[in-house]
Amino acid sequence: MQLESKKILEDIRLAGAHILDFTAGATFDDYVDNKMLCFAVERQFEIIGEALNRLSRIDPDTVSKISRSQRIISFRNILIHGYDIVDNTVVWDVIQQDLPNLQKQVQDLLAEK
Repeated sequence: MQLESKKILEDIRLAGAHILDFTAGATFDDYVDNKMLCFAVERQFEIIGEALNRLSRIDPDTVSKISRSQRIISFRNILIHGYDIVDNTVVWDVIQQDLPNLQKQVQDLLAEK
């Protein structure tokens, strides 16, 4: 794997870790009631989506090992361009259901030699 690919994967891992740290112990109501938390989480998802988009251009083979990568990139696009239609329920569901799997896949890829 290219050095640049590993750097991008590390950016994804770190952004995901930030989201999990920010939301640790929080409920959905806590999330919705705290605009700063919402904005911080959305920013980290934007970083994840942009990093995957860049990775897809330089290392499509590595991106193909990340499930739902195109959907993650699309999620980033909605957060940036559709800022007025962001559904907090969807964001919270992604945190709870999808982010742990993404983190595992990225960590596994980073562990490869």
